[in-house]
Amino acid sequence: MSATSAAATPLEGFRVVELSSFVAVPLAGMTLSQLGCEVIRVDPIGGAADYQRWPVADSGASIYWAGLNKGKRSVAVDLRSPEGQRLVQRLVTESGPHGGILITNVVGRDWHSYEALVSMRPDLIHLEVSGRGDGGTGVDYTVNAGVGFPMVTGHPSAPGPVNHVLPAWDVTCGLYAALAITAAVRHREATGQGSRIRLPLEDVALATASNLGFLTEPMVNGTQRERLGNAIYGQYGQDFTSQDGVTFMIVALTGRHIRDLAKVTGTTEAVAALAEALHADFADESDRYRHRDALTALFTNWFANRRADQISADLSTTSVLWERYRTFAQAAIDPRVTDNPLFTSVRQPRIGDYLAAGSPVSVDGARAAAIAAPTLGDDTLDVLTERLAMSPHDVHRLRESGIVATA
Repeated sequence: MSATSAAATPLEGFRVVELSSFVAVPLAGMTLSQLGCEVIRVDPIGGAADYQRWPVADSGASIYWAGLNKGKRSVAVDLRSPEGQRLVQRLVTESGPHGGILITNVVGRDWHSYEALVSMRPDLIHLEVSGRGDGGTGVDYTVNAGVGFPMVTGHPSAPGPVNHVLPAWDVTCGLYAALAITAAVRHREATGQGSRIRLPLEDVALATASNLGFLTEPMVNGTQRERLGNAIYGQYGQDFTSQDGVTFMIVALTGRHIRDLAKVTGTTEAVAALAEALHADFADESDRYRHRDALTALFTNWFANRRADQISADLSTTSVLWERYRTFAQAAIDPRVTDNPLFTSVRQPRIGDYLAAGSPVSVDGARAAAIAAPTLGDDTLDVLTERLAMSPHDVHRLRESGIVATA
């Protein structure tokens, strides 16, 4: 199976300039790179605010930064100098018929605003991610706090809000951004017209909360979603711990699932008696949810009296949805990583050799493989000579004057 193909990289030949930091826009740029775009990440000399973000390797290099910038080209420019700003403007606007695309979360800078750049290139595609809809600042954890999710996360006895560790809105926003650029490219190819795209992080969170019913529920029913711990709202799902201390997540979404769970745990008769006593039908998801604590009490002993390997073997013979909880360290050595074509070995400068994920999308059996992230300024010379037709002498002058930096 080939690592890449035209079908797997449909945006090959398009050029994107990225001015960014943290998660959303770097993820958008990496996703576009995996779809075939040449993505040029422009950073200030010395790196943007995320260049040394944890986790870091022993060398001090950011594992985080390398993970979100795979497959890009890196240019380092003095973004405060007028000459450096003009260089970036030229990279955006003079990059050929398949260029003219900027993605950024650096808001409020007139020199790379839509108004400034569209006057240089009328078919400009300009995407700006802001924290809030009014253009104000915000990050995943502040946006999440204001939407409501921390108040329904965690154990029912938790006294206050509980943040989850996944930056869900950054990730969702990054994927929305990549989708928006893909649509804008198609629109420009069809009409010759560019696009001005605005994508507030807060709006991504609010839209998701609305789409999933979290905001609609209090509007319509006057009720507030309760905190459930590891249970699943509206369905039967619960965590159980084995005799040897391994925790499993069990989910029963259908009548067949709950019947198989009762059968494997030897509680079929007990579940039937419970249903009769409660006048419940456990083939109905609402009844499974309402009486989840009673069902859990029936199943707990079976898990508590068996070792994890026994539980895994027995559950594997059923339709029940299940998985054992793993740490990141355990997942990293699991065959789902080590034997997964999603992952390929990369040699990342200053970090080392490791398995890195390429594109999770495969088309006709092919996918874009992982490519190591650049070192800051790795591509400054090549990009300026290739894309702006500057001579090595001109680039040397810029480097000596501190306008640009190379690796």
